[in-house]
Amino acid sequence: MKQSGCTVSRDRHFSCEDCDGSVSGGFDADTSEIVLCQNNIHNQSHMNRVVTHELIHAFDHCRAHVDWFNNVRHLACSEIRAANLSGDCSLSNEISRFNFGLKQHHQACVRGRALRSILAVRQISREAAEKAVDDVFETCFNDYEPFGRIPHCKRDADMAYRDFKNQRRYYVNL
Repeated sequence: MKQSGCTVSRDRHFSCEDCDGSVSGGFDADTSEIVLCQNNIHNQSHMNRVVTHELIHAFDHCRAHVDWFNNVRHLACSEIRAANLSGDCSLSNEISRFNFGLKQHHQACVRGRALRSILAVRQISREAAEKAVDDVFETCFNDYEPFGRIPHCKRDADMAYRDFKNQRRYYVNL
């Protein structure tokens, strides 16, 4: 976040609140605050996914200057990235939801989670939300920043972090 020109403070940018419905968290673009829904998060791994998901939105807000309220394609892109990179669509999560398949299942899960997220926060038709997701899916699904890869497990996340720390190391003298 610092390298993208934004600062994050645990004391100021994270809030735990009771939330309505089944929402687990959210990113408030006006205050750059991540809200964790303490009444809807029931274990550590779920909280880790929610924090990662919302931090991806915060990163996108900082890096890409997302127009959350006026451009549904911007929202769709960030939701695709967050679903793809946060672990929302991991095999273990999908099995626990009794939702699994073989061919292109990860992509279908990411597409579905992004669509549900858009419909949860915007009053638009399902068709308009699907079009926004379809329009940006390929580009946004393949954008792994700041990780450089999809962290499917803790080992992948550790490797992504190692790669991130070393990414500029080899280009210093060029």
